[in-house]
Amino acid sequence: MNCLSADKLIMALVSEFLSQLTLSYGAEVEPKFPTVVPVRDFDPGKDAARIETAIKTKGVDEQTVIDILTRRSCEQRREIAFEYERLTKKDLITALKGALSGSLEALMLGLMKSTTQYDASELRASMKGLGTDEETLIEIVCSRSNKELVEIKKVYKDMFRKELDKDVAGDTSGDFAKLLLALVQTKRDEPSNVIDYEKIDEDARSLYEAGVKKKGPDVATWISIMTQRSVPHLQKVFERYKSYSPYDMKESIRKEVKGDLEKSFLTLVECFENRQLYFANRLSEAMKSKGAKEKAVTRITVSRCEVDLMKIRTEFKRQHKRSLYQTIAEHTKGDYQKALLSLCGGDD
Repeated sequence: MNCLSADKLIMALVSEFLSQLTLSYGAEVEPKFPTVVPVRDFDPGKDAARIETAIKTKGVDEQTVIDILTRRSCEQRREIAFEYERLTKKDLITALKGALSGSLEALMLGLMKSTTQYDASELRASMKGLGTDEETLIEIVCSRSNKELVEIKKVYKDMFRKELDKDVAGDTSGDFAKLLLALVQTKRDEPSNVIDYEKIDEDARSLYEAGVKKKGPDVATWISIMTQRSVPHLQKVFERYKSYSPYDMKESIRKEVKGDLEKSFLTLVECFENRQLYFANRLSEAMKSKGAKEKAVTRITVSRCEVDLMKIRTEFKRQHKRSLYQTIAEHTKGDYQKALLSLCGGDD
C-alpha cells in the first residue's frame, strides 16, 4: 500500500469516527440491564445439532431446547436457525412448532424474533381478527420509549406491509384512539440539558386546568402534553402538578377518565416515573391472577430479557418483598416454568 492511500484510509477512518461521535452526542442511549447475554465460546453448529437430536427424541427433550434457546442472545439464536436449516434442510421455527405446544411453544417462538420484531408481532396479533386485545395494545404502545416506537413502526411495516398508525386507528376509537395515535406518531421531544422551569410550571398548570379544575376533562390537552414532552421534563411537571392540585397525577387520572383511556394514561405516568417498576407490577398481577395470565408473563419476559429484565427483577424484589424467581416458581409449572426461570437468570 503506498503512502498516499494509507493517508486516505486514515482520513476516512477519522471522519467515520467523528461522524459516529456526533451521532451519539445528544441522543440519550438508554443503558441495558439484560438477563440474557451472548454466551461465550458459541458454536451454532453444535447447538443446531443438539436441538435436532432433542426434537427427534421420543417425547421430545424439551430441557435441551430450553437450555440452548433461553441462554443465547437473539443474534446467536439467528445463527443457530441458519445452521439448523443448513444441517437438516428444515426451518427451525416450523420444527419448534411441531415439537412444542402451549405456553412453552409461544415463549420459544417469541425468542426466535428480535425484541422489536416481537413487539411488532404482538401488536399485530392484538388487533388482528375479531375484537381487540386492548391490554396488550396499551402495554406496548404506552410503555415503549420514543426510540423503541420508531423502530417498531419500521419493523411493523416490513413484516406486515401495513402502517401501524392505520391499524391502530382502524381498531380503536374516541380519545383512546387519539392518545395511542399521538404516541405512535413519535413526536416526543428529546431530553434537553436545559431545565425550563417556566415551561414545567405552565404544563403543570395546564394539566390541572384541563382536568381536576373543570367539569369534564379537556383530554386533548392531557394528550398533547403527555405525548410530546420529554420524559425528564414530565417527571418534573408531575412533581410541580402537586402544588396546583389536591391530587397527584395518577389520582387525577382515576378521577377524570375511565376504561381504556384511564389505563393508558396510568401506564404512561407509571412508565415515566419508573418503567421497570411498571413491568414488575404487571408481572406480579399477571402471576397472581387466577390461572396465571401466561400470555402477559410470556410477553413481558420475552420482550424485556435482552433489555432491562435485570432491573425489573430488582424493582420486583423491592416492591413485593420476594424475588421474581420465587414468584415464577410458585405460580407456574412444568417446562414453561423452567424456561421462564432460565430467562429470569437467577434468584435475588
